[in-house]
Amino acid sequence: MAQANPNISENRPVIRQLDDAAINRIAAGEVVERPASAVKELVENAIDAGATRVAIDIADGGKTLIRVTDDGCGISAEDLPLALSRHATSKIDGSDLLNIHTFGFRGEALPSLGAVGRLAITSRVPGADAAQIHVAGGKMEAVKPAALRAGTVVELRDLFFATPARLKFMRTDRAEAQAITDTVKRLAMAEPAITFTLRDVSGGGEGRVTFRADRENGNLFDALYARLARVIGREFAENALQIDASREGIRLYGYAALPTYSRGAAVAQYLFVNGRPVRDKMLTGALRAAYFDFLSRDRHPAAALFIDCDPTLVDVNVHPAKSEVRFRDPGVARGLIISALRHALAEAGHRASTTVANATLGAMRPEPTQPAPVRVYQMDRPSPAARQAAFQAQAPGFAELSRDYSGSFVDPVPAASVAVEEPTPQDLPLGAARGQVHENYIIAQTTDGMVIVDQHAAHERLVYEKLKTQMAENGVAAQALLIPEIVELSEGDCARLMAVADDLSRLGLTLEPFGGGAIAVRETPAILGEVDARAMILDILDELADQGESQTVQARIEAILSRVACHGSVRSGRRMRAEEMNALLREMEATPHSGQCNHGRPTYVELKLSDIERLFGRS
Repeated sequence: MAQANPNISENRPVIRQLDDAAINRIAAGEVVERPASAVKELVENAIDAGATRVAIDIADGGKTLIRVTDDGCGISAEDLPLALSRHATSKIDGSDLLNIHTFGFRGEALPSLGAVGRLAITSRVPGADAAQIHVAGGKMEAVKPAALRAGTVVELRDLFFATPARLKFMRTDRAEAQAITDTVKRLAMAEPAITFTLRDVSGGGEGRVTFRADRENGNLFDALYARLARVIGREFAENALQIDASREGIRLYGYAALPTYSRGAAVAQYLFVNGRPVRDKMLTGALRAAYFDFLSRDRHPAAALFIDCDPTLVDVNVHPAKSEVRFRDPGVARGLIISALRHALAEAGHRASTTVANATLGAMRPEPTQPAPVRVYQMDRPSPAARQAAFQAQAPGFAELSRDYSGSFVDPVPAASVAVEEPTPQDLPLGAARGQVHENYIIAQTTDGMVIVDQHAAHERLVYEKLKTQMAENGVAAQALLIPEIVELSEGDCARLMAVADDLSRLGLTLEPFGGGAIAVRETPAILGEVDARAMILDILDELADQGESQTVQARIEAILSRVACHGSVRSGRRMRAEEMNALLREMEATPHSGQCNHGRPTYVELKLSDIERLFGRS
């Protein structure tokens, strides 16, 4: 039996004008999703007010208390009631909504918070007395005098007390506090000239500081480097590349980590547009595409990137929480991110993450079973001549015996019959080869340490880069299909695919419209051999719908090149001569991206002599 349509009523619906309290609560549902949203709105107001110090106090994950104190310009007593009115703001005049220079501009945050919580604002402007106003559940009280030295204090208690149903959707205090911390950290990254302090005062008292970032001095990049080291971590800063590029009125700057400093999830990707933290699919897709050739699909790059442009080139009024933006020409922004990051990665050459060496040293350092007094051994390091004399006296014939074992030894001093002069180690970033162990790992000596190289992974990357260069110079060979394959699609999908047909043609995939929503696949990349054209087309469409650009064909081609490089490189288990090992090291130094293999893993580990000596208890 068919059920009655619930949308059809015997009584004609009547249009009503909602009261201000209901309107503010609806607006609060859009703007204030959780305590972290309220913190974001209040801290952004403090930054817009020109504050140099912002202190945030929270209790019970922000559910019972959020207090934001700043030393900004303040709000006059006459303006306090107006500040709690909807769509009242000092940041724009309403004449041009595309020329926004501040975080806030809608005038919705304070009245929305006052509609769902107990809000108190205490403020003082220079040359006037401080004043305070209270509003609870949308009911505003009269302005009264208060005591405050300067700036503004906004105190929000019992968030969502006026809408109890919203409290059921709150997460645990710990989860909400973590979300607030993440919000404050993102804002702190964009404002290195401001001191931020986050304190948890649950239970009363002074509480505890959960995050603090003092004001950074210096130029843009020095201050930003120090702030990112404080917020993201020192390891990120040490393994990040400086980015600074411009194109068509858009500037991109910041820091992006080396591929070997990758993460298992996209948790270390911070993107900002005109100082505003955003989570934009187009921008994250561009970041992913820039690292496309250096990371496997289960690894994610780490970066903090800032885009500055004329406000008229980007629309920030496309999302209630202003967390998404829309560029007038998204292709320019996307292309700038990809080209700037790839250029920086190429200039990094063979550099690899220092975290690899730290992990190696950590694995080598034994864990003491019981506390023991620290013993420091001070020893004089013998000269090279003394070391060789001792070696010959204690282990004669070692070089000959070593041929029967998995390790091989390279004499540090060339024999008299050999005319090749060994390069000076201090002049070579990866040092000079000293030996090979297990027929797979090259041991090289540098000026201040040693390098261990995975010969197969390193040579595989070198061959892969050569193959890519040859393909870029000669193009991708295409093979014509004897009978074109017809793929039926919707008209929308067909139009989306034909819009990128020229780009696909340069990769050897030639498509033509075949009437209606059908397309004809005329040619496919020869290097791929026999392919399922329909499955490839559907994969391309999925990527276009999700990211606006497809890497499917290029990914398949480069996967073939990677397999060719793997089979054409030096295999594990092959014993190499000294000149071969040194030649491999020199080629690594001259080849971009040689610090990581085709899957983002390191090709070498560098250990500093000071760290090695600490392992053996030397001073």
